[in-house]
Amino acid sequence: MPKLTRRQSLVLAGAATAGGVLALSGSGSATPAAAPAAPAPDPARKWRTISSRDAIRERYFPNYKLVTHEGKQVLLYDDLVKDKVMLLNFMFSSCDRICPRVTQNLVGVQRLLGQRVGRDVFMYSFTLDPVHDTPEALAEYAKMHRVGPGWSFITGAPAILEDLRRRLGFTDPDPKRDADRENHIGNVRYGNETRELWGACPGMSTPQYIVESLGWVEKPAPRSAPRARPV
Repeated sequence: MPKLTRRQSLVLAGAATAGGVLALSGSGSATPAAAPAAPAPDPARKWRTISSRDAIRERYFPNYKLVTHEGKQVLLYDDLVKDKVMLLNFMFSSCDRICPRVTQNLVGVQRLLGQRVGRDVFMYSFTLDPVHDTPEALAEYAKMHRVGPGWSFITGAPAILEDLRRRLGFTDPDPKRDADRENHIGNVRYGNETRELWGACPGMSTPQYIVESLGWVEKPAPRSAPRARPV
């Protein structure tokens, strides 16, 4: 075998490198090698493609089927939450501790808001005892407390109401206390679904304070004054 010169060795080395990048066609012309396939999308990156509003809906407001105290079939998100400003709480009609007092506070809230309830603001009370709180039982409870239009008392399948209670944070960190309905959380949650603003306050607060708290999410954010253009 003839001995290669240094120049010939460098030429062969360059050709070998190029062979890793180019493929020879049948005609002898060089064509680019096929590009590697794009990696499959990572499911963990879903949050990068979903809006914050949809993320809140998926996490907190599944479109559960529920029933109001008027016997109306409703969907949690589509009918009760979407595009609405609301106040919501959990209660049960046979409760004789915190529920009657919170309900009376919310009756005061409804009176302060007047005709805006059912038009600009919606009120929802979800039962903690759907087995006994039928639409008829909740209708009697609403009548007893002189609840007006625009405030719905809601029941449904026990598993659905329990899941919703946990999703919305109406739980006690102590498992024993949390299992006792009589010790349930008496908070009122308020929110503006369109603006993605949510908060909570004690249900034992005064009606005036609850209405004031609602105003924090209801009113549009103040706009800064326009700057004067330079002359």
